[in-house]
Amino acid sequence: MNKTGGEFPFWGRRALGVFVFLIVWRGDTTFAQERPRVTHVFVALADNAHQGIVPVPAVLGNGDDPERNLYWGAAFGVRTFFKKSAEWKEVAHERNPDGPVMERSVFYRAAGNAYVVAEAYRGKEIKQAITDFFESAAGIPKEREIKLHQADGKDVELPSEAELSVYVGHDGLMDFALEKSFSGAKPGNRQVIVLACASKAFFGPTLRTTGAEPLLWTTGLMAPEAYTLRAALDGWVAGESAEQIRKRAAGAYAGYQKISQSAAGRLFASGW
Repeated sequence: MNKTGGEFPFWGRRALGVFVFLIVWRGDTTFAQERPRVTHVFVALADNAHQGIVPVPAVLGNGDDPERNLYWGAAFGVRTFFKKSAEWKEVAHERNPDGPVMERSVFYRAAGNAYVVAEAYRGKEIKQAITDFFESAAGIPKEREIKLHQADGKDVELPSEAELSVYVGHDGLMDFALEKSFSGAKPGNRQVIVLACASKAFFGPTLRTTGAEPLLWTTGLMAPEAYTLRAALDGWVAGESAEQIRKRAAGAYAGYQKISQSAAGRLFASGW
C-alpha cells in the first residue's frame, strides 16, 4: 500500500463519499470542525481493448496501467493533474484497494474545506464504474462508515454517500445498457458532473431516476481530461452558480484544447 500524508485505512468497496470531520484535538482543547464539501470521482481508465473509443497510443490506453493511463496518470489525468495543483493536496493514496478499483486518491483543498475522493477503475470494468457512479448519484449507501486519521491530527469519518458525484471517461452507455435503474434512496441536494462524450443524451434518462441534479455535462464529443473537472470543482467549492461553473469549465476546455470560447460553451450544459 502506498500512503501519502498519514494513515488511510480503507475498508470495503465504494466506502468513500461524504466526509464528516470528527473532533480534532489541539492540546487540551477540542474544536468541532466545519463539515467539508466532498466530491466522489469515478474514473474509468481508457482502454483500447475493451472500450469503444478511438484508439489512443498504447501506453495511454492500457486499462490495466493507471500510472500512465490517459485519464489517471498521464499529464492531464485526474491524479496527476490534481497532484500538480497548488490548491489541492493529495492526503492519501492506495493501490488495489479491492475489486475493480486499481487506485484510490484523496485530495484536500484548505480554501473551502473540500475533499476529492477519486477512484481509478480497471478499463474493462467500465460498466461497474458507471453503475457505481449512478448509485452514488442516487445516494444509495454501499458500506459502513470508515475513519481516516491524517498526519496533521485530523480525524475524518467517511460515510458511503457523496454530495457531488462525478464520472470521468468514455461514454460506455454508447456501447451497452445497464440492467438496473437507480431510484434515489432519499431526498437530498445531490449533484453530478459527467465528463464523457454526449453525456447529457446518454446519461440523462437514467440520471433522472436518481434524484440528483446535473451540474455539468456535455452535448457532443469531448476529451474528458482533468483540467475541466478541476475548473468546475473550483467553482463549486467557491459556491458559484451552475452557469458560472459551466463557463469556468468551458473556459478551461477552450484554453487546453485550443478551440474558441463559443465552441466550448456549446459543448457544456448544466441542468436539464
